[in-house]
Formats: sequence, structure tokens, C-alpha cells
Amino acid sequence: MAYAHGSNEVANGIGPMAAVIQILVTREVSASSPITPFLLLIGSFGMVAGLATYGYKVMATLGHKITELTPTRAYCATVATAFVTVAASGLGLPVSSTHIAVGAVMGVGIARGIGALDLRVVGGIIVSWFITVPVGALLGASIFHLLRAVFSIE
Repeated sequence: MAYAHGSNEVANGIGPMAAVIQILVTREVSASSPITPFLLLIGSFGMVAGLATYGYKVMATLGHKITELTPTRAYCATVATAFVTVAASGLGLPVSSTHIAVGAVMGVGIARGIGALDLRVVGGIIVSWFITVPVGALLGASIFHLLRAVFSIE
């Protein structure tokens, strides 16, 4: 699973940073930007910092709030998450391994029957998926317009 996270989440985080650095250095927008070992290192440290500060909340939700996980069930969910994440990364798809993990944990719970899921928790997760995408889009557009106005860039 750590390999899957590295193949996906670090790339999702440093891809935009690589583009910004490329633009700052060359003053041009290009179709691709080099990913240096230094950027990979920064992304890795960012993942560790995120895990250390807020990761425990997500781990608690995945680990016991959605459904009861035994070691066998947790293993099945982890293998499924790793497989789907690595496959998506291999195809160049920027997916969320957390969303995939939630789906895998729900799948393990559903295998025991719908009653094995805490539907209140599952409902909250699904609502959060519908909220975070448009909020992220609005915030991204707002930051772009702010920076464009401040730095007079196109």
C-alpha cells in the first residue's frame, strides 16, 4: 500500500508544484514539467507531515467507523486498494487512494451484509465527496484570480 500511495498521492501533490517551478524558471507554460528527485523528496516529506498531523482521523474512520475490520478483512481491503491505485497510476489517472480505500472497506463490510456498515458514517463520507470537488474547484479558481490580479499574469 505504501508503494501505491507513493505512485499516486505524491504525484498528485507535486505535479502542480512542478508546473509552477517550470513557469517561474522558463517564464513559459509547457505541456510537461520535469519531476526532479528534490520535488519527490518534498512530496514525500509532505505526506509524512500530513499523516503525522491529521492522518489519524482518516485512519480511525477507515479502521473502525465504517465497519468492523478483522486482520483478514483489513488485508483484503488493503490489497484491493493497492491494486486499484497502482492500476490507475499506471494509466495516468489522478485518483484518490483514500476514496478507493473507503470503497474497499465498504466492499468488505457489504460482503457481510449491508447491516455491517454504519450507514450514517458512509452517508457522511459520500456527502463529503460531493462537497469537496466543487469547493476545491471554487477555491482553486479564486486563488488563481487573486494571484493573477496581484502579479498581473495571464
